[in-house]
Amino acid sequence: MRAADAGLMVCHECHQLNRHQPEHARQHCTRCGARVHMRRPNSIVRTWALLLSAALLYLPANLLPIMTVRTLGNGTPDTIMSGVVTLARHGMYPIAAVVFVASILVPTFKLIGIAMLLISVQRHHAMSPRQRLLVFRFIEWIGRWSMLDIFVIAILVAIVNFGSLASVEAGTGAVAFASVVVLTMLAAITFDPRLIWDNTESGNKHD
Repeated sequence: MRAADAGLMVCHECHQLNRHQPEHARQHCTRCGARVHMRRPNSIVRTWALLLSAALLYLPANLLPIMTVRTLGNGTPDTIMSGVVTLARHGMYPIAAVVFVASILVPTFKLIGIAMLLISVQRHHAMSPRQRLLVFRFIEWIGRWSMLDIFVIAILVAIVNFGSLASVEAGTGAVAFASVVVLTMLAAITFDPRLIWDNTESGNKHD
């Protein structure tokens, strides 16, 4: 039995359970006073908007240079993938693997995973609630590694600055990549996980 069936709403600020009062258009938490909803308004629409924006920026994030390393005045811009290849050529396989996973696989998995959840909830796809929950938890877990590449670039730009001898400059691809990371994080936050359980029975739909 769902909490909604029992007329209960959870506060997202303090996690207090509140009794649903249909006679009130707006309802606030009895403990902290925050606005509470049976389901987050327009959760699916907002999540789709953030996800599609991230998907549009995913191409420039991977095609545009993410940073340029200059040594003695010489240097070529590197995209994420060319940076991975360069690291591998220099024998730095562990670092190359970390950058590849954090910058290529993690954003891809997040985009695909959130899209799967949205399609499953909207289209009543044949995924069990347990499978949907595992996908959602996986997205939340890998999200913490998404900014690793940006942190590395920020540290290198701040530390490696020796004028004409050596320097590291962030490229436009870094801005696009950071935008993808932030948008996917917001999409995961905007998605209401309670929707996972709403359409397990026919006739229950909450957008």
